[in-house]
Amino acid sequence: MKSHSLFERAKKVIPGGVNSPVRAFGAVGGNPPFIKWGCGSKIYDEDGNEYIDLFMSWGPLILGHGRKEVIQKLSEAVLNGTSFGAPTELEVLLAEEIINSFLSIEMIRFVNSGTEAVMSAIRVARAFTKRKFIVKFEGCYHGHSDSMLVSAGSGALTFGIPSSPGVPEEIAGLTLVLPYNSKEMVKDLFSKRGEEIACVIVEPVAGNMGVVLPEDGFLETLRDETRRYGALLIFDEVITGFRISEGGAQEVFKIKPDLTCLGKIIGGGLPVGAYGGRREIMEMISPSGPVYQAGTLSGNPLAMTAGLETIRILKKEKPYKVLEEKTRKLSEEISKILNKKGIPHAINQIASMWTVFFTPQKVKDLSSAKTSDTQLFSRFFHALLKKGIYLPPSQFEAIFLSTAHTDEDLEKIVKAVEDTAREI
Repeated sequence: MKSHSLFERAKKVIPGGVNSPVRAFGAVGGNPPFIKWGCGSKIYDEDGNEYIDLFMSWGPLILGHGRKEVIQKLSEAVLNGTSFGAPTELEVLLAEEIINSFLSIEMIRFVNSGTEAVMSAIRVARAFTKRKFIVKFEGCYHGHSDSMLVSAGSGALTFGIPSSPGVPEEIAGLTLVLPYNSKEMVKDLFSKRGEEIACVIVEPVAGNMGVVLPEDGFLETLRDETRRYGALLIFDEVITGFRISEGGAQEVFKIKPDLTCLGKIIGGGLPVGAYGGRREIMEMISPSGPVYQAGTLSGNPLAMTAGLETIRILKKEKPYKVLEEKTRKLSEEISKILNKKGIPHAINQIASMWTVFFTPQKVKDLSSAKTSDTQLFSRFFHALLKKGIYLPPSQFEAIFLSTAHTDEDLEKIVKAVEDTAREI
């Protein structure tokens, strides 16, 4: 098989044979298909196999693969040049579209990835507050910068510890890690360390321990405590921005952060990131202010073009209600099938993103997510893959629908899950 031979070749020249770890199927076993092309809701591998894609490049393809209007605009843009390292009108147009959608964003800076957006937002938050400690939550992924590759220490309110070799303990010690959805621990931490904290960063809807929704009052507590102690609140909406609503999670939950990190959909499938927020904070960034951040490919015209056209289509077609209904119906049908077969599970869903956890517990944080039967998920994943349904290859990832997924696709998914439930 061509995918197998390509993977063997890749392992000789790329660490683990992949350029992002989860692609290697380490969580589910086996070898990954190498994808050749995509169209609408489908992707096709090098061996000619067709799959209904349920991770959509990990979220950005809300319009599906190869949306014709986006491809047309890209085709026109590439003829004008692929990179200039100089200002373009496209950057201004996309910035205006985003600012018009996110009430908390008054100014925005484009970068090249979500990791870069988070790293830069934390730097400006520290400069603005003149403090050095940051707070994050277990199970929330904010990219692979040193400050974010930190796990909780052995006790409550302890300094973080490195979760990857190469992260100095001194840097990890500046990150304080709490359980997601723990309002009381947030209040306790701020009562003891509030004057030292520069910012709190959170996925308002977690998407990297599987989909985990904020419980009532959690985000409100973060907003109240940061405001009370003069810290900044950063929403990492790299996944949720333009995915769960035009104005992201902050529109849905009616919480206004000080800074917002974006990515995924604002690049329409091309590499991009951004961070934005209150004018007085953003004007601290060079060349307006002293906080240095730069990037040759930031505001790349192709990424700006794809993102701009994607957002314009979303604003014109307003697909969110239909996507929500389709996703809820699909997740409910799958839950019925699993219940009928006596398979313990919990499904978390919001808008067009969801996760089926193989645990009888309610999943509200990383600890409860980890009660999932990952071996059962592995069997579930591979059984569906053989039937042409491609889930994210990890129990702890979000599943995404797009506007390209048809009723026929959903029927095929349900039928495949019925057959799989009997097998496992």
